Amino acid sequence: MKRIQFFLLFTLMISVSFAQLYKPQHSPTFLLTGASFASPNNGWFELGCETLGATPINRAIGGEAVADAANRMSQGSLYSKEEFENIDALVLMQVHEKDVFDESQLMVDYNDYKTPFNRDNYAAAFDYVIKRYIAECYNLKFDESSQYYNTRHGKPAVVVLCTHWHDARVVYNTSVRKLAQKWGLPVVEFDKYIGFSKTSLHPVTGEQYSRIFAVDRQEVDGITYGWHPENGKDKYIQQRMAAIFADTMRKIFPFK
Repeated sequence: MKRIQFFLLFTLMISVSFAQLYKPQHSPTFLLTGASFASPNNGWFELGCETLGATPINRAIGGEAVADAANRMSQGSLYSKEEFENIDALVLMQVHEKDVFDESQLMVDYNDYKTPFNRDNYAAAFDYVIKRYIAECYNLKFDESSQYYNTRHGKPAVVVLCTHWHDARVVYNTSVRKLAQKWGLPVVEFDKYIGFSKTSLHPVTGEQYSRIFAVDRQEVDGITYGWHPENGKDKYIQQRMAAIFADTMRKIFPFK
């Protein structure tokens, strides 16, 4: 009996030590870049971070493209040195209906890209942002002022991609998943868990389902869909997106 009690006590001590070892040292900080579906007036990113107890930094600007994010990164204005030190994940929600995987546009070394990027270079701009962020994280191992100085791998580079908020943007949603698979990146699959499909019509309105949640409309391949969802943390789609985002981040970081 005493051996059993000792074994159980030992197991409990090991479990507590393991939990302490992997307990986050600070509240995670997530930086989001994107356009109108990600800008602060939406609310899903901020609400998702509130749910997780994480700190949000939202640099999304309506009307921008991923080229703008790449250019701001090139200019050193997407985040400050202090912010970069504390960012735990870079979240990209640049969801224009473009092929972001096209490897014919890519350079091996991100320094070989000609900047500033123009807005037609979607795959190249994504490649630049991903490669540069990974490189900057790694190079903190050489920065004597960084907490990651002299570590083996520098700061762990966590990049998170997002789909469009529903599945009508087939070109983008398909290619962003290919990009994620190439780099081994997690994807916030809004389109998969939003609660309806591009093939579904609302049983009362008879319209494409996304339109009842949107403030405007967009035609894709001859079909009219909802374009921008209602803004605000109190809106259903923003809350649903926040939950999907938070669920993805819980799979990456050791939240309680």
